[in-house]
Amino acid sequence: MDTPASPRLAAIHDIAGFGHTSLMVVIPIFSTLGIQVCPLPTAVLSTGTSGFDDFRFVDLSEYMPDFLAHWKSLGLRFDAVYSGFLGSGKQVEIVADCIASCMRPGGLAVVDPVLGDNGQLEPTMDMGMVERMRWLASRATCITPNFTEAALLLNEAYPWQAEAEGMDEGLLREWLLRLTQGPEIAVITSVPMGNGRHSAAIAYDRPQKRFWRVDCDYIPANYPGTGDSFTSVLTAGLMRGDSLPAAMGRAVQFVSLGINAAFGHKTPQREGILLEGVLGSLNAPLTLFPQAIWNE
Repeated sequence: MDTPASPRLAAIHDIAGFGHTSLMVVIPIFSTLGIQVCPLPTAVLSTGTSGFDDFRFVDLSEYMPDFLAHWKSLGLRFDAVYSGFLGSGKQVEIVADCIASCMRPGGLAVVDPVLGDNGQLEPTMDMGMVERMRWLASRATCITPNFTEAALLLNEAYPWQAEAEGMDEGLLREWLLRLTQGPEIAVITSVPMGNGRHSAAIAYDRPQKRFWRVDCDYIPANYPGTGDSFTSVLTAGLMRGDSLPAAMGRAVQFVSLGINAAFGHKTPQREGILLEGVLGSLNAPLTLFPQAIWNE
């Protein structure tokens, strides 16, 4: 029986050669928090997809089943399986297979449905991929869509008015309840709270029937890869036994520090947060706690 000395995670993500996104943030974050990362790469890109033109993209769908078959032959078992950017619709079944075949009983399946941002699809995504991601999300324990991705998963038009007026709380509650018809937990990030100057991460925990919210400080910049960092810290917290609000608080705290560090150094936004400057803060005391906003 496979008995690792530390918690073990299967990370099904892409590798971007330049920029603080995907496995380039996933691996250091989990390693810093004492969790072994086992990558199953979905694609190799020359850079991230946001802010770069003519990036190179290699889809690894052809090779992933053999990689996963080798893991199975070794009897590898994971405490959590976490998927992010997928290179093709074929990879949805591979993620589901990994969850079903390689995750320990009672393990944590986290799906970050990387589809788009700012009301638009990613350049490598289409509506067929959105449909496949809906299916995969239904098999997760926890999903972490941003505001755009939540609208896509629910087949809702992107509510542009929310950026100025804030998201209606009743509608937001309805979205969270619909998103958790399959998964136990849904965390929506980058939820606009009005005036274009404030956002929040909002969550619903279906087993506990509780909603949570943690506000995010406004910085006049947009850094790709923040979702990867947020979900990595959140997942690591849940794996280590944190409550959902504590894991959310630590994730927002870390991403906010990384954004502020990058903004302070005038790092080009397309390079993402200044990860190396804030990794040490992951083991610092938690100072940011979410608030319970509703009970069902």
